[in-house]
Amino acid sequence: MVIKNIAILFSGSGSNLEAILEKVHGKVFGNVKIVAKLLICNKLGAYGIERAKKFGLTTTIIENKAFSSREEFDVALVKEIEKNEIDLTILAGFMRILTPVFTKNVKAINLHPSILPLFKGAHAIKESFDSDMAVGGVSVHLVSEELDGGRILAQETFQRDGKTFEEWEETIHKIEHEILPKTIINILTNKENNA
Repeated sequence: MVIKNIAILFSGSGSNLEAILEKVHGKVFGNVKIVAKLLICNKLGAYGIERAKKFGLTTTIIENKAFSSREEFDVALVKEIEKNEIDLTILAGFMRILTPVFTKNVKAINLHPSILPLFKGAHAIKESFDSDMAVGGVSVHLVSEELDGGRILAQETFQRDGKTFEEWEETIHKIEHEILPKTIINILTNKENNA
């Protein structure tokens, strides 16, 4: 059996972190066992830290405000990831714009709550809801130097159907909790061609 180590980076409540830990961590797919070897959070009081404890996992805190530049922060992230021999890094609600220091050295995927390339950035849910689009959706993409701009690996859409903003947001989160674990499994069991 092959063991594949993942790192999960998060900043907030950690609902996507929990979905990954529930559906992927310690589980075997074919001949591949996926282990969440490293969790990193950049905010001391993030609720995701508590969620991780339910799985017996400790979160490494690397606060971005302790560094004088984005590059210095990214150096610390890269060091921690390399030290742990990680096969794939997942940004699950990690609210940081990463520099080439990170993007050139770490194989990472990101979850984004819109149909990319539309509605990039931090306000994607609100912007997509306020648009004239008949559909909303979720994308998983490779992390590159361009914000929310790496190669798209998976997407799923849903119909507007008169949803309120709350229903729109809820639908996005429901899809996120399915599409991200599925993409991780596909990449690490080589079903995703050369991600």
